[in-house]
Amino acid sequence: MDSRIFDKRGYPIVGAAEGYGEWAATYEATVAEGLDQPLLQRIQSIDWVTTSRAADLACGTGRTGRWLKDRGVAGIDGVDMTPEMLALAKRAGAHDTLHLADVAATPLASSAYDLCTLVLADEHLAELGPVYREAWRLLEAGGRFLIIGYHPFFIMNGTPTHFHRPDGEAITVQTHVHLFADHFSAGCGSGLTLVEALECIVDENWLETKPKWRKHLGWPVSFAYVWRKGR
Repeated sequence: MDSRIFDKRGYPIVGAAEGYGEWAATYEATVAEGLDQPLLQRIQSIDWVTTSRAADLACGTGRTGRWLKDRGVAGIDGVDMTPEMLALAKRAGAHDTLHLADVAATPLASSAYDLCTLVLADEHLAELGPVYREAWRLLEAGGRFLIIGYHPFFIMNGTPTHFHRPDGEAITVQTHVHLFADHFSAGCGSGLTLVEALECIVDENWLETKPKWRKHLGWPVSFAYVWRKGR
């Protein structure tokens, strides 16, 4: 679903490539670690240390790549559609290779990875099926696909993904609502098996980085799924 039917803010809307191109310079400072870090730390079905090669889809500034590298993932290849984000990822130095490409149609080799990640990006995809099928293609048998996303509950309560320009103008990055059933259908339809599901809520620890969000205390703000290629 297009998030505009739920949007309570009415900010101007730009596409993902344009939006993240503008947002790149301030992204790290403005996106709360509470969206992805607590979920990464809670995952039980992936052994980071024994992961030999990861495909980091929508790698952005290198935020996820750095986390994976720090946990012992041996090799990481990144893909993103935004040159400005890739420039920052290159500076971060966590990836072995970086590619400007669509996350659903990457130049990466088939069956070459034991981990594939897509973090804080699924809401910008009009359809989920293509990226799930791409993850299946990239993974070796038994490999894991980790997807962490902005919770649809937040989007449906009127807060799409947005950022502020240097002059203070608020801009929405085109956002889509994908229900959990949509993910389940796309994942199973691509031949993957769901092995772990988590949700993160806005709690007191979360509010340390976003104190203005106290009115959202207790709301689910992000989610994680881990899928496996094969039974």
